[in-house]
Amino acid sequence: MEDAVQASAAALDLIKNEKVSAIIGPRSSLQAEFMIRLANKSQVPIITFSATSPLLTSIKSPYFVRATLSDLLQVRAIAAIVKSFEWRSVVAIYVDNEFGEGILPYLADALQDVHTCITIRSVISLEASNDQITKELYKLKTMQTRVFVAHMPPNLGFRVIQKARDIGMMGEGYVWIFTDGMTNWISSTEHDSSLENMQGVLGLRSRIPNSHELENFSLRWQKIFGLQADAKPNVFALRAYDSITALAMAVEKTNKKNLRYDNLSALSNNMTDLGTLGVSRYGPSLLKALSDVDFKGLAGNFKLVNMQLESSSTFEIINIIENEERIIGTWTPTNGLVNENPTSEWLGPVIWPGKSTVIPRGWEIPTDGKKIFKVGVPLKRGFLGFVDVKQDPRNATIPTGYSIEVFEAALKRLPYSVIHRYVTFDTPNHSYDTLVEQVHNGMFDAAVGDITIRANRFFSVDFTLPYTESGVFMLVPMKDNENNTWFFLQPWSLDLWVTTACFFIFIGFIVWILEHRVNTDFRGPPHHQIGTSFWFSFSTINFAHREKVVSNLARFVVVVWCFVVLVLTQSYTANLTSFLTVQRLKPEVTTMNELIENKETVGFQNGSFVLLFLKNKGFQESQLKPYNSAEECHKLLINGTIAAAFDEVAYLKVIISQYCNKYAIVEPSFKSSGFGFVFPKNSPLTDDVSRAILEVIESDEMKHIENKWFSKKSNCSDPTLTPSHNRLSVSSFWGLFLIVGVTSLLALLVFVAFFFYEHRHTLNHEDSEISFWRKLTILVRSFDEKDIRSHMFKDSAVHNVSSPSTPRSSTVQNIPWPQNPSENMEFEPRRVSLVPSEEFFTPRLEQDEDEEANTLREVE
Repeated sequence: MEDAVQASAAALDLIKNEKVSAIIGPRSSLQAEFMIRLANKSQVPIITFSATSPLLTSIKSPYFVRATLSDLLQVRAIAAIVKSFEWRSVVAIYVDNEFGEGILPYLADALQDVHTCITIRSVISLEASNDQITKELYKLKTMQTRVFVAHMPPNLGFRVIQKARDIGMMGEGYVWIFTDGMTNWISSTEHDSSLENMQGVLGLRSRIPNSHELENFSLRWQKIFGLQADAKPNVFALRAYDSITALAMAVEKTNKKNLRYDNLSALSNNMTDLGTLGVSRYGPSLLKALSDVDFKGLAGNFKLVNMQLESSSTFEIINIIENEERIIGTWTPTNGLVNENPTSEWLGPVIWPGKSTVIPRGWEIPTDGKKIFKVGVPLKRGFLGFVDVKQDPRNATIPTGYSIEVFEAALKRLPYSVIHRYVTFDTPNHSYDTLVEQVHNGMFDAAVGDITIRANRFFSVDFTLPYTESGVFMLVPMKDNENNTWFFLQPWSLDLWVTTACFFIFIGFIVWILEHRVNTDFRGPPHHQIGTSFWFSFSTINFAHREKVVSNLARFVVVVWCFVVLVLTQSYTANLTSFLTVQRLKPEVTTMNELIENKETVGFQNGSFVLLFLKNKGFQESQLKPYNSAEECHKLLINGTIAAAFDEVAYLKVIISQYCNKYAIVEPSFKSSGFGFVFPKNSPLTDDVSRAILEVIESDEMKHIENKWFSKKSNCSDPTLTPSHNRLSVSSFWGLFLIVGVTSLLALLVFVAFFFYEHRHTLNHEDSEISFWRKLTILVRSFDEKDIRSHMFKDSAVHNVSSPSTPRSSTVQNIPWPQNPSENMEFEPRRVSLVPSEEFFTPRLEQDEDEEANTLREVE
């Protein structure tokens, strides 16, 4: 029986009075819910071959056997079809019962996975009249989505498609997709006449594999029905046949001696029909045998897993063309969509409604049947370069401006035409939130203007990609920077000046240590030595030092230091030149914190979200001053009413273009999303216009539009400044300082090592009475003396030998030289002899070690 109540009553009668051991049915998901609970109470297996709703799975009953596929398996196939044609929104039309509602949550999830949404859910009652169906279809016709997914039983589905054809919803541009719940019934004799109403429809149908058993069944079918043989049995008929076959096989495997019911009415006071219902003893064993049945049936392999039919879930995609069901592709869980025509990237070829071969874009511009797109534009009182609305003699709105031209350029790049009409909207309180809300309410199909993309607006509408730069910046006046007394110090930072001065002193000290014992230029009174060391070090700035450097270690240090000085001087000269020739103007304010600390007044555009932004940053209400136009902002800055203006970068560049070199845009910026065009939620135009905006931005057309509305004067420089002084710091030269520092310390270490080695006898003297500090004093005195082994002093000694009248060095100046060099030279307390050497004659002292020991005793 078709009625759910009558079917449930019939099932109750079969169990209570007929004492049946199993029931084949129910035929629909609506009938199944009560019968499943009935079967669970009486332990009588209920076998269905056509109840496909996924909701039935939630009723946990081991006695419910589904010998057909759940609708859950076909939602991914529908999503694959939608994805292949790149449709972004669909309308779901379904019957108002368990059969229709069961598939919707899973269908929505599957479509969402392919970035498509269900914009409208149209529910039609199974008992709806033709007028009610027509009214619902008219409502859908006024919507912009043109892709319809229908899930309903065939008796309702064919009525819906008939009415859709009557009101013109089966013409070009429409898409209809039927689930297998209806498509499987198309070829039956009962509904064969409805094919003419379904031209261009796409449908899913469970694939029936060819087999020897199916061929034999078809021959018997034709023999029995004769003239009606053209109406082939559909998949539900074949699964009904397989269900009965499986039940018969299960019965043959069980013990049929215990077929009676246990009467539990004696144990219960409930005397209703359900209260007196018996429990089948045969049910559990029959259910166990049924779960073990596995055979190749007419509709495919029959095997139950958790009392659900296991299947490969292969679906055919069919296209209704005249009186023919043409298979254009298949879908499987593993391979997805497989085109029947390998040469085509689309399913097909498809003949769409209206006998069109052009793939529908899936939407139209709907306004009560008139394809005129209403675009709201704001009525502005400032910054008219973005949007300026005027009225022609016929009182028609004629908007102009940068935003309007970008929008028009994007529409020209769409693959279809959009007939639109601009409507002026006066925004209260200069806020665009009301205009955005009108798009959400349906007053406008879009909104165009300098509308900022904001997170709070995304809850009600969609935005295209931004077509302007993004960010909130600070606009500050410029001041002349040429009359600074200490301007010459600006190329270097303070730390670099201090570090360089310290290294000059350090290098002078190192050179003095290395040259003091061997170079007369670095000897003399202390003040002379200090002056010479500093003079030598600082004169390397312009390489004007006159003192000779004798020691190889000192020469090595000086060479490295001169290279460092060369780099420092050249860098200073280059940076000073840059400061003198480029940075003549300087922003009066460089940071927002400076404005907050000094409690300066700042400006913002009236109605802008920047007001809330400034309050969040710490500005007080008394510090905020609104302006409505670039001219008003300029006036406030010139008379000192505000110290800076905060606004989006697009507006600030308009001010810069009008008042060149008077202001600068100071970084860092604060994030915002730029300007975008507004469309209703899930509008298919959003993606297409966004794509078109990218094409405009990447072409020369955008540059022409910008130059037309915001052209700068030829002598304008870049308005964006970074509040850094571009000074050179230690970090710029730390590598050079590291090299010269390591080099100097290494030379000093080598010098000290050689000096201690030469005077190792002083440090290692065996006299324990001499303290360490006295030894250190001796070493200091030795360091202060001349190193007579230096070639400088050797040359002086040779000169004295050639001219006896010339005094000797400090070491041998008291030796009485004889008048005749051939005579032996004897004196007390020591004997000195002159021996030949490679360089003329050089005096050599004997017993040096004894002399050092005697010196220590004399000091003692």
